Amino acid sequence: MQLHPLTLDHMTYFSPGLDLSTLLPTLHQSCPEPLASRPPSAIILTLGHTHTTQTMVLLFFMILGTGLGLSELSHGVRLVGGPNRCEGRVELWKNGQWGTLCDDYWTNKIMAIVCRELECGPAVAGPDVPLPAGKIYSPKPQKDQPIWNLKCQGTEETLVECEEDMSIECSDHDEDAGAICEEILNFDDFHLVGGPSPCTGRVEVKYAGKWDTVCNAGWTFQDAKVLCRELGCGRPFLTTGSCSKDQQGTGDIWPGQVECQGSEASLSNCPVVRMETNNCSHKDDTWVHCEERFALRLVDGKHNCSGRLEVLHKGIWGSVCNDGWGEKEDQVVCQEMNCGKAVFQKPRDRVRFGHGKGHIWLDDVRCKGKETSLEQCKHRFWGYHDCTHREDVSVICSVLQSSTELFPPENHVRKITGPFFGTYSWPNPRNVSCQARGFRLSHGF
Repeated sequence: MQLHPLTLDHMTYFSPGLDLSTLLPTLHQSCPEPLASRPPSAIILTLGHTHTTQTMVLLFFMILGTGLGLSELSHGVRLVGGPNRCEGRVELWKNGQWGTLCDDYWTNKIMAIVCRELECGPAVAGPDVPLPAGKIYSPKPQKDQPIWNLKCQGTEETLVECEEDMSIECSDHDEDAGAICEEILNFDDFHLVGGPSPCTGRVEVKYAGKWDTVCNAGWTFQDAKVLCRELGCGRPFLTTGSCSKDQQGTGDIWPGQVECQGSEASLSNCPVVRMETNNCSHKDDTWVHCEERFALRLVDGKHNCSGRLEVLHKGIWGSVCNDGWGEKEDQVVCQEMNCGKAVFQKPRDRVRFGHGKGHIWLDDVRCKGKETSLEQCKHRFWGYHDCTHREDVSVICSVLQSSTELFPPENHVRKITGPFFGTYSWPNPRNVSCQARGFRLSHGF
């Protein structure tokens, strides 16, 4: 039986057969008492409002019987009272209750089992490192809480596999075992939340099964470049020092920070280090504003591979000024649109598709010719220019994309490919008049 971990309040619970962490990915925990004090068979999760702690829905997962198709949890392990989820007093869910572990047989090998089970790093152990005592961690266990005396070989996958020694009784919680594991700071995912678009918002990372905010201490423009690129957005132009009150997050603050160079393909490729001093509050949550996802089109031409160039910015299409525009820039546009090679145009011919209206978004665009997107070329800030629409860029590419959109769906022609520089009329499937050069009809009439 597969056991799925669910980590809440620095504690990891295990559920057979069903991954609880995927049931309600946007849950906010807002409980009158720590979830750590509750058994995993009755975890209370509360769905809260984004900006308040007002309870909207109260859900009880009774992992007993058939309810939601869940069976009773067979076991669980947690570390209580430590500074993070990977350090604290060891407690084991057994026989329907939480109990501590006696330190009579406690060794570094057994502590390593706990670290692996909680998906933490290696146990902090060594000849000069004493085994941690569970009694140093608060809150203290309840007096009637059972104490399990386990004998492990050190090869077990989980603590529940260890044999219990019933001949020796530990009657005092002063003998409780503790564990210290290296805390793994790597995160599983990230997103921007609370903003007006997918490219703007508060940075959050999914860490230990929950979404944490990211402190702006150590956050750099290079980090933001990698984040925006991975989200498929444009370049970052705003990384504020702190979030406004209505933009602040809730819950935990991630204890790590990324150190990107700016060229990484993914934020997960950047080194992660622990913050030296973590005195951050949610006033210090990182807020990033990336340019909107880049898009371009050619308009007012005879097909989608020729026309006046327009780019999308802030949800609005606008033209591009021809200052400094040349063959390299043409080629990048044609390649990005999958339209083959650029066709050379004389400067006077570039006005053949008319003048645009509205915004002129880009000016002084400079490409090297090897870019995969016009977005990667250098240019002035969006909206800054010294042009009129008489200087709008136009582009002609040599190849018309394969398309079925040129014809009504009832026609029998399935695809038209090849350079297409003429006109066509389509009164009916068998009465066709085309003026074209080098086009080919496939799967004909």
